Amino acid sequence: MQKVAVVGAGGRMGQEVCRAVSDAEDLELVAAVDPNHVGEHAAGRSGESGSSGASDVIIGATSAVLRARGAEVVVDFSVAEAARDNLAFYAEEGLHAVIGTTGLTEAELAGAANLFAASEANAIVAANFAIGAVLLMRFSALAAPHMDGVEVIELHHDAKRDAPSGTALHTAEGIAEARTRAGSGPWPADPTTEHVLPGARGGEGPGGVRVHSVRLPGLIAHEEVIFGAVGQSLSIRHDSYDRRSFMPGVLLAVRAVPDHPGLTVGIEALLGL
Repeated sequence: MQKVAVVGAGGRMGQEVCRAVSDAEDLELVAAVDPNHVGEHAAGRSGESGSSGASDVIIGATSAVLRARGAEVVVDFSVAEAARDNLAFYAEEGLHAVIGTTGLTEAELAGAANLFAASEANAIVAANFAIGAVLLMRFSALAAPHMDGVEVIELHHDAKRDAPSGTALHTAEGIAEARTRAGSGPWPADPTTEHVLPGARGGEGPGGVRVHSVRLPGLIAHEEVIFGAVGQSLSIRHDSYDRRSFMPGVLLAVRAVPDHPGLTVGIEALLGL
């Protein structure tokens, strides 16, 4: 049985990960860390209604407790500032890591790749663990060479700290790379010359793809990619209505990380995409 720890265990995603690990017959929750919830019980098994009781695991303050409690894989849904330091710690301690924190830069990912290349442990970092969202990115890359324009709209809950989301940026990168590989050339220049409200056209992402961010209470995580061509449009949309939608991807990564050397970015490879 694989022994799993959760960092960021008191947050909404962290609680969901604790439940999912506790519910899995081949996984065991052995440790939980969250400096904002020290001394609390980590979330336990889900009930029939989807609610959760408390587990026997008490949330600690720092990652120093992970080795002592026998953790083999760490799932980290902390904030980016903490994850940057945590990645180095996991590599040094030989702990396999599954990172769901967004906001890590390309330079930081490159640094993490070097750390895990020299470590006995491996890491998987993903902007989004929802399998439907990963498929959206794949479908968007397939469509990109064949259309004349595209814009990305991402919608999240009002407590999200970063904008645009890591998923939206990754989507734009995939679209741009697909067009480059196909030799499709750049998108047409934006004809807008009068910006009545600054920022109304969104931010210009990789390859000139426009990205728009919406933050509202009641939302979880949503993305729509809208392509246009003469006389037609194509919309690809994914909606996460519940944080449980991310758990199959998280558990897939937890089970797969020991067999994927070094650093893996995204769960596409785990899905054969």
